[in-house]
Amino acid sequence: MHDHRNDSSQALSPIRLTQQVKAGGCASKLAPGSLRTVLDALPLQTDPNLLVGFDQSDDAGIYRLGQNMALVQTVDFFTPMVDAPYTFGQIAAANSLSDVYAMGGQPLTALAVVCFPQDGDMEVLGEVMRGGLSKLVEANCTLIGGHSVRDTEMKFGYAITGLIDPAHIFTNAGARPGDVLILTKPIGTGVITTALKQDKAQTLWVNGAVRWMTTLNKITAAIVAEHTGVHAMTDITGFGLMGHGREMAIGSGVTLEIETEEVPLLEGALDAVALGTIPAGLLANRDYAECVVSDALTSRIREDVRTLMYDPQTSGGLLISADAETAAVLLASFRDAPIPAKAIGRVLAGKPAIVLR
Repeated sequence: MHDHRNDSSQALSPIRLTQQVKAGGCASKLAPGSLRTVLDALPLQTDPNLLVGFDQSDDAGIYRLGQNMALVQTVDFFTPMVDAPYTFGQIAAANSLSDVYAMGGQPLTALAVVCFPQDGDMEVLGEVMRGGLSKLVEANCTLIGGHSVRDTEMKFGYAITGLIDPAHIFTNAGARPGDVLILTKPIGTGVITTALKQDKAQTLWVNGAVRWMTTLNKITAAIVAEHTGVHAMTDITGFGLMGHGREMAIGSGVTLEIETEEVPLLEGALDAVALGTIPAGLLANRDYAECVVSDALTSRIREDVRTLMYDPQTSGGLLISADAETAAVLLASFRDAPIPAKAIGRVLAGKPAIVLR
C-alpha cells in the first residue's frame, strides 16, 4: 500500500521527475505492434526445458530445472510516472514483481536496472532505490545486484527471478468457454499520470492511482493459487486491458466478452479523458488491439469508457479466467482481503476476438 515516505522524498527533489521524461511508466514502452513484428522475425528456440518463451506473448519466461521446479524470469523498467522518488521506486518494484505473480510463481531474487543522468542528484536515486527495496522486502525477494548506465532520462526497474512448479503455471492461453473474467484492480493509471505530467491532475486522483500502483499482487496471487478452477491469468500493464485481453483471446482461441460498465475505474480516470490527457501508449494500444475488438449489436458504449479500455496501466491488476463456481469463491475471498476485484465479463466459444457490451 501507499507509503507516506513519498512526502519526505518529494522534498529531496527540487525538480519534478515527471517533467524530466517524454512519457512515464508503462506508457513509455514500445508500441506493442512494432515489438511483435520484431519478435516474430526471431528464430524459434528448441530447448525442451523452455516451457514459456518470448514467442508466447506471456508475462514472464519459464525454464524447467527439474520435474517439480522451474525458474520464472522477467525484466521491467521504465521512466517516472510520479514525482516522488521513493514512490517511483515502489511502483517500479511492484510492477516488476507482478509478472512473476501473474504466472503463479514466487519471487526469489532481483537485479536492479538503473539509467540515470551523469550529473543527476544521487540522493534522488538513493530514494528511488530505497522505495524499490521496501517492496522487494514485502515480497520476500532479495536484491542481489544490478547494472547502471548514464542516460539523459531516468529509468528504473528490476529483473526478477522466481521459482514455480511446472505443474501449476498460469499462462494467458488457457481461458475456456464458460469462464468468468475477473479484474483485480481499477484501471486509469495512464491517463491520470499523464494528467499529473501536464499539471491537470487533482491530488485525489493521483493518490488513488499511487495507492494501487504500489500495491503488490502478492495476496491476490496467493488466493488464486488455492483454487484449481483458474484456467488463465495475466497482469494488465502497458498494453492495457484490450491489449492484454487480445493476447489472452488469441492464445486461448476464444472470444472475450467484456461488460464495459463493470470494469472498475480509478477516480479521476474519466475526468482525465475529458481533459484530453491521453498518453501516446494508449493510442499505440488502440492500433494494436482494435483489429480484434467489436461492439455487441445492442451496446451503446460511452466513448470515454471505450478509451480507458486501451489505457496503458502501470503495476495493474490481474485478469483472471476461471470457471463460474471458482470465480464466485474468488470474488468472495477478494472481498475479504480486501481487493477491489470485479467480474467484468465472460469467455465464449468463437474466433479470437473481444466483444464489448
